[in-house]
Amino acid sequence: MNQKVASYQFPETFLWGGAIAANQSEGAFNKDGRGLGNIDLIPQGAHRWPIMMGELDSLEFKEECHYPSRHGIDFYNRYKEDIALLAEMGFKVFRMSISWSRIFPNGDDDMPNEAGIHFYENVFKECRKYGIEPLVTISHYDIPLNLVKKYNGWEGRETLLCFKKYVSVILKRYKGLVNYWLTLNEINAITHLAFLAGGVVLDKKKDKNIQIYKAIHHQLVGCAWVAKIAHEIDYENKVGCMIAAGVTYPYRCAPEDIWLAYETDREKFFFSDVMVHGKYPEYKIKEFERNGFTIPFKENDKEILLENTIDFISFSYYSSRLVCADSDIIVEQAKGNVFPTLKNPYLKEKDSAWKHQMDAQGLRTTLNMFYDRYQKPLFIVENGVGGIDTLENGEVHDEYHIHYMREHIKAMKNAITIDGVDLMGYTPWGCIDLVSASTGQMKKRYGFIYVDVDDFGKGTYNRYRKDSFYWYKNVIDSNGEILG
Repeated sequence: MNQKVASYQFPETFLWGGAIAANQSEGAFNKDGRGLGNIDLIPQGAHRWPIMMGELDSLEFKEECHYPSRHGIDFYNRYKEDIALLAEMGFKVFRMSISWSRIFPNGDDDMPNEAGIHFYENVFKECRKYGIEPLVTISHYDIPLNLVKKYNGWEGRETLLCFKKYVSVILKRYKGLVNYWLTLNEINAITHLAFLAGGVVLDKKKDKNIQIYKAIHHQLVGCAWVAKIAHEIDYENKVGCMIAAGVTYPYRCAPEDIWLAYETDREKFFFSDVMVHGKYPEYKIKEFERNGFTIPFKENDKEILLENTIDFISFSYYSSRLVCADSDIIVEQAKGNVFPTLKNPYLKEKDSAWKHQMDAQGLRTTLNMFYDRYQKPLFIVENGVGGIDTLENGEVHDEYHIHYMREHIKAMKNAITIDGVDLMGYTPWGCIDLVSASTGQMKKRYGFIYVDVDDFGKGTYNRYRKDSFYWYKNVIDSNGEILG
């Protein structure tokens, strides 16, 4: 009698690759008909975080500010060179995004901008030339500024209507070139970063939560429309959501800490609950009732949500979280930190300008939490660590990148081969150095490829292979068996 032998390898179909986003890489902010987006108004410096959170006093540029998305890494003009480097590493998939305002400069234009359509068509064809599958985020922290000014971004239902038109155009025009689509990047980030993730300017005269949850409803319905349009245009299209993820640990075994950690995780599961099950979960409906918020259902929203669920779940993972219900403990733990957060005493802290605790086991736990909850294929579309890299004689020695990724790939392999998680692929973040979303800086580098440009857009923009470039090439060549 033949016994089935368990496989302890990555599937042969596993999609190895990397990820970037238009708003952090393209530059060329005013070239070939592109309109301004919300990201163009987010500067470096002290004002960055308040603006990302929705605290704006103006929707105009300020002379004293530097806006890093204007230059990015010049991917707009160097995409052929960059894709060739990705192919040299052996990429099977390349996650990127489309700038909405390159296709519809004002968001509500009658006709799309053909120069923008043509640009992405060329990028996708370049990927296909090397056998690289594009994984395309439809909106990655990106909304036309005109829609912010007219409708306060996603708070206005009119933005949803403009989004449907945008989606219809790109899904039709790129049929056969793109089969994997992500809806909105880190959709749950809007609860904390209203302007960055939703183009929402918070009004001090209004209830902040009501503003945000109106925008969330419109985004969730928009994601369902993506699934509907994508499946109608091409049955081979696969549509995924994108969640900012990471398991939350309780600081103590106190019941109130256990519950707080559970609630914290459920804040992000709410979004995937709706997109997987096609309806609002009861726990969220009860929360809305307590807070006096009425879900703004219109037309056939309920039917669209129910009948057009996603095909897979993608998420970003950088580290786990730690929470405590005791305010005295929180105050004590927060001393000396730039941001008040709990440090996990069981995790080592990375010694760099950005305090970061690596938790590869947390990735395995996160994978299992998603898979146990939904039994849907999963895709890790962001993972990595940023640090200060030094270019010396054309070389960059970034062992810390290699160490971080090696441990997380081991965790992925355990989740697949031991736990039985259905994991489609892995696209670590910033495979080419780009502008950091959190700081707006270039010196916080995630990539396998070094880009010679500083925080203010000065430099040659030349590309250099880091040590991690060659390491990751071996990982892909061996399908995750050689981790060095």
